[in-house]
Amino acid sequence: MSIIVEEAVEEMIAEIHQWFDQTEKRDDAESTVKRTKLQSGIYDDVLLDYRPGRTTVDSLDLGMDEEGLRPGKNDVFTVEQVQTEIRPRLAQVIQERLERLADTPLIDYRFTFRGKFPTDEGSLRITLFESVNEEKKRLLLEQIHAYVDRKLTNGSYPTKPLETFFLVRHLLDPVLFPELDVPWIIAQYDRIQALNKGRQEALSEHRRNITQSLRNWAENQFLPLYFDVQRSAYRSNEYTLKPGASLGEHDADHHPVRLLLYGAVMILRYEPNYSKSTGVTFLELAEQLGSSQAAHMMEEGSGTFAKEDIQMRNEQVECTANDVFSTITIVVREEAAKAYEQALGYIIRLLKQGFPKSYKIKLKSKAKHYLPVKGLAKSDTHRFFANALVYPELHPLLEEYAREAMEEFEWYEDTEGEKNCMPGSYATFGLGLADERYFPLVETYMGLVDDEHQMVQDKFTAAFVEQHGLTQQSLPPLIACLRRSTDGLKLKALQPVLEDEDKLSLWVEQVQGLEAYEVLRVLYPIWGKVEKLAGLARKAEGRRKELLQALLHAAGK
Repeated sequence: MSIIVEEAVEEMIAEIHQWFDQTEKRDDAESTVKRTKLQSGIYDDVLLDYRPGRTTVDSLDLGMDEEGLRPGKNDVFTVEQVQTEIRPRLAQVIQERLERLADTPLIDYRFTFRGKFPTDEGSLRITLFESVNEEKKRLLLEQIHAYVDRKLTNGSYPTKPLETFFLVRHLLDPVLFPELDVPWIIAQYDRIQALNKGRQEALSEHRRNITQSLRNWAENQFLPLYFDVQRSAYRSNEYTLKPGASLGEHDADHHPVRLLLYGAVMILRYEPNYSKSTGVTFLELAEQLGSSQAAHMMEEGSGTFAKEDIQMRNEQVECTANDVFSTITIVVREEAAKAYEQALGYIIRLLKQGFPKSYKIKLKSKAKHYLPVKGLAKSDTHRFFANALVYPELHPLLEEYAREAMEEFEWYEDTEGEKNCMPGSYATFGLGLADERYFPLVETYMGLVDDEHQMVQDKFTAAFVEQHGLTQQSLPPLIACLRRSTDGLKLKALQPVLEDEDKLSLWVEQVQGLEAYEVLRVLYPIWGKVEKLAGLARKAEGRRKELLQALLHAAGK
């Protein structure tokens, strides 16, 4: 072993010892694993990332991309050096340190210690050491089957998300379950969702756990069997079909590809909009492998919805939906309130059944109405709701739609960038401009807006002020709008309006109870930086001075 390699190995061994030293000091291991019998230990996977002078050992892959690594020529190993000189030395150290921890709650039933090294052939990832504690494995399998029998098969009460977190990973663990019983696994996923359907927040967490476990299984176990995978910390994985790879003759119900399709549907139905492309990718890859079910889903949808729910056709309107691509196609045959009423009812029913809220409409209609709000996308989705808003008798139904469609971190599929807008936006904007009765709807909507990824609320706010001015009725929804405004919104035209002391008094009254940072945000579109308002307060007299000072006090100034 050369001096350079020896020095590198000593650096790595020192980091390994440091990790074990720190791990042994943990005093919460026993209490941690006691939270659920489905956890047999804390640590199951550790990575040594060799970077000369800054080597790390961590139970999390910190995701440092190899492209950012610029080792000197003396810091690069050959693959043979790693395999024959470095790996055996490190494995011996790991084994010796692990022996006294293997039976403690610190270490899971299976423990893998991996390494990442710069070589003359690029970054090399290898397993340095791997062990399975057979007794812990046996006990864990007993607990898994007991849990499924007691809590899922024969249970009738909601379950804990922490239990789901571990269970769904165990069911896809090839060491615990070398042969995947696909129908049985899916039955457990469905049962977990059924037991927790009455607790929306908890159900969302259960679904996230199921989806994440399926995604990890697909990307790290299933897809690499058939595809060469190019991974990057900055882009989605790229998949290239291996020569001759296919599913061949298979039982559609029992082949693991069904889990891939199940995971795709879970992502498309329940994950945020930015994750949907992964679900579509899974379907496309399954289709490349020859899955007829994937091809059908790409064409007709996931099969989650009954045919009568995704297809509607009569003399006034024709509607079809595909949840895989989050698309609703609407053909208006007769431009009348009845056609739009039926289409709206169709969409509401779909959303209530779990159709993706980040959808888009493909519209065939002679009417071409748009909202009087500058800066909105001139999309078919926008046009459909603007067309429907023409009919006042449909306004209550549009409100019902908006309340059903609104959801934070979801956006219409045919908007992007500065024109991004949450589902329900067009209906809410149109109703909010049309009638005071829908001011509470505007307030509810604004409470859900993700102002880091959406700006159209600024455009609506400007139109709202122009339409309704500043009154005792319009002020609460206006304040709600301003609390979600961005720095790009300018409402300086309100300055002369707020010269009226009665209106200014209403304004002061409305911001009471807000956090100081929220008051600053509310004031910024009108006066800009708070220093300008402070200057106005100094020059003011009498009641106006008191009101301006009250605003400054509310803003923490």
